Amino acid sequence: MSEIRVENLSHIYSSGTPFEKTAIENIDLCIPEGQFVGLIGHTGSGKSTFIQHLNALLSPTGGRVLCGGEDINRDKQARRDVKWKVGLVFQYPEYQLFEETVYADIAFGPKNMGLSKEEIDERVREAASFVGVEEELFQRSPLEMSGGQKRRIAIAGVIAMRPGVLILDEPTAGLDPAGCRQVLDNICRYRKETGSTVIIVSHNMDDAARLTERLLVFDHGRVAMDGTPEEIFSRPQELVNIGLAVPRATAIAMALEKRGIKLAGSIYTHEQLKAAILKARGAGAC
Repeated sequence: MSEIRVENLSHIYSSGTPFEKTAIENIDLCIPEGQFVGLIGHTGSGKSTFIQHLNALLSPTGGRVLCGGEDINRDKQARRDVKWKVGLVFQYPEYQLFEETVYADIAFGPKNMGLSKEEIDERVREAASFVGVEEELFQRSPLEMSGGQKRRIAIAGVIAMRPGVLILDEPTAGLDPAGCRQVLDNICRYRKETGSTVIIVSHNMDDAARLTERLLVFDHGRVAMDGTPEEIFSRPQELVNIGLAVPRATAIAMALEKRGIKLAGSIYTHEQLKAAILKARGAGAC
């Protein structure tokens, strides 16, 4: 079981010093197994601190994190074990590539799990296939690869551990549009074929609206909003008020409303915007 449950989770940096800062405070939520969750929020809202608690990279100042019903911080062994169950891909993960070959980099996690050579090889090839890394690249240096290839190799290294929960912090940051599409399509394919839980941190509202089934909106260390994309983006002004952008389709709908053209429904994709405009035109509103 890969359900993640967070109970009254708080984290204070530099506690008891003049530099004390509360990063997250009293967060309670449950992420069911297999759910695709997006985390959005302004810089410094607590998103990165939150996700680092989900695989015990950070220990809570208060509260606890449960994975499959087990407290992941109950002892040293539990903190070690959860890193195989909850895989975390940091922002710009390609900077963490360090092995001599692509194959060795993808194999690093499974190797440290103590698996046999046969099992490691199976996982490397499986993970490479998921992210679109051709086997002909296995013996090349990962440092020779393009930015998009490096990103996919880094993600493959986490996928090779077969985590029940895959967390990605801004996985498309710095990539060109084609690279972004490839990375996101691969993540969606991985989730579809494995049933894994996926948690993605993103500043791209269009991606968040299109891909996820649930959004958590962070603001000053707390979860300010929690719901489906439709529910979240039906409150665009609240998002703007806490310093967030909205999907381009939502922004256009808001601009039309200011001009007296009210479109029906929650609009957060281009398809919804097109349908709403056509419906309004048919009703004589435009």
